[in-house]
Amino acid sequence: MPSRLDWSRDGRDWPNREASGFVRAGGLSWHVQSAGEGDDILLLHGTGASTHSWRGLSAPLARGRHVIAPDLPGHAFTDPLPYSRLSLPGMADAVGALIRKLGVRPRVIVGHSAGAAIAIRMVLDGHAAPDAIVSLNGALFPISNSFARPLFVGAAKLMALNPLTPWLFAMRARDRAAVRRLLAGTGSRIDPQDEELYARLAATPSHAAGALGMMAGWNLHAFQDDLPRLKTPLLLVVGEADAMVPPSRAAGVARLAKNARVARLPGLGHLAHEEAPDKILALIDEICPASPAAAPPRKCANG
Repeated sequence: MPSRLDWSRDGRDWPNREASGFVRAGGLSWHVQSAGEGDDILLLHGTGASTHSWRGLSAPLARGRHVIAPDLPGHAFTDPLPYSRLSLPGMADAVGALIRKLGVRPRVIVGHSAGAAIAIRMVLDGHAAPDAIVSLNGALFPISNSFARPLFVGAAKLMALNPLTPWLFAMRARDRAAVRRLLAGTGSRIDPQDEELYARLAATPSHAAGALGMMAGWNLHAFQDDLPRLKTPLLLVVGEADAMVPPSRAAGVARLAKNARVARLPGLGHLAHEEAPDKILALIDEICPASPAAAPPRKCANG
């Protein structure tokens, strides 16, 4: 099996390919999708995902806004970070270098799962100053899902000891039944095209290493201690059927981050933005309405 995805081969049918480009920033080559004009909206996917996870949201969101969606380091088509920089602050610093290189100043940062933690860390560490952060089923506390925890956390620890672990993980992911079980463990129902893309990613050793490395290097216990310092308005979007991040945890986050509010989505799971992108679009519209094509970008309203 190929150790990395190759754009000339694997990118031929990539969702929103027409918006894709490659940028060097912070010592890495990044795959970034960019579309639309207006206020800058930064989309950060979760662990094990990629730009493909925004395929139903990015195009409508880009009507009257400028949407920027990178593959995070080590994921899909973006270079990996050195293992020593795979901490949450290290990832936030890398994304900060990217947006500086692109010359964008996100008015809103939308982060799914671990992407929400990166968004908050970026703000806490001074890499971005958005008007609001939107956390989509944010993985802001340590993972607790009974299926995913031993699979990911155990493998992440093994990776630190054995460089063959990503290859073994990728070989397991070639079994579509294993991928389906993992996706079922999110509490979401996604369409076959998204399932195929997740399977393609998981079966690529470099992508598996990127996902496992993130989990091996993150300290979310320490991250919780910093949440009370967050002053930026934080919208906690919760899929009530989320089987990865318990919906009840949003209340705990809201108690720590004082300028936070919770929006619940009945019937949706951890991949709510893939199941019902229209519902996520409506929530973002409330925070940052689309700018008329002829008007200059406007300051977004606080969340």
